[in-house]
Amino acid sequence: MSLLDHHPSPIARERAAYRKRQTVRSVLVAAASTGILGTLLVVAVTGSPGWERVRQSFLDPRIGREALPEILSGLWLNVRLLVFCALGALALGLVVAVLRTLRGPVFFPVRALAAGYTYTFRGLPLIIVIYVLTLGVPGLRLQGMPPVLVLGGIALVLTYGGYLAEVFRAGIESIHPSQLAAARSLGLTYRQTMRHVVLPQAVRRVAPPLLNDVVALQKDVGLVSLAGPIDAVRAAQIATAESFNYTPYILAGVLFVLLAVPLIAVTDWVTLRAARRQAAR
Repeated sequence: MSLLDHHPSPIARERAAYRKRQTVRSVLVAAASTGILGTLLVVAVTGSPGWERVRQSFLDPRIGREALPEILSGLWLNVRLLVFCALGALALGLVVAVLRTLRGPVFFPVRALAAGYTYTFRGLPLIIVIYVLTLGVPGLRLQGMPPVLVLGGIALVLTYGGYLAEVFRAGIESIHPSQLAAARSLGLTYRQTMRHVVLPQAVRRVAPPLLNDVVALQKDVGLVSLAGPIDAVRAAQIATAESFNYTPYILAGVLFVLLAVPLIAVTDWVTLRAARRQAAR
């Protein structure tokens, strides 16, 4: 009998049917419990004494429709800033992590500078870094000073570069030294060993925390509005000042959540894949 003619045994079919029934039952129970909890929350909120006033102040459809075009225009600025800052922070973090893993006394000054950078920008609040770069640096009146938006992006890159550097360093140091020794014994230089042996494995191991930091960056790009650029948050602030209604802020928050959903989904998928790979070993 060939493999193509093989049929599962009655016990195997019974187990598969049981697992299918359990899955359907779990989905139905989860949906029912979620619906009940959601209904209770809606009833509790809408039945509160101050609900009508809160609804008018935070959930006014007319004001939301009027503010939506400007908020969407500002959100496009946030998206572009996120892309450039994420790439810049990843590149900076990787370089700093590699510098911190250099061995030998001759590289001590480089390691010290890299460590000082990570300690400083991991400890500084992002708001302070943004204020210093967007308000303090332009006060120097240097030639060729970049615009405020670029300075705000640099603040984000410097801050998140410190976080990502430690993530990359943890991945690099998780590679067993025997792999480096084996690569060097095959004639690879230190640079080739890092490029072809260490870094590919390190990046794959720390992909979930890297993506988590990118999700956090996606939220913090809204802080660039503190320096003046009209992003989604600043557009919502302007609309709120004109209407004395906070619906634009709620609308901007919903758009940020929708923007984060794909990143969060990819992060969860990568995390689950890494867990399955680790469990299969």
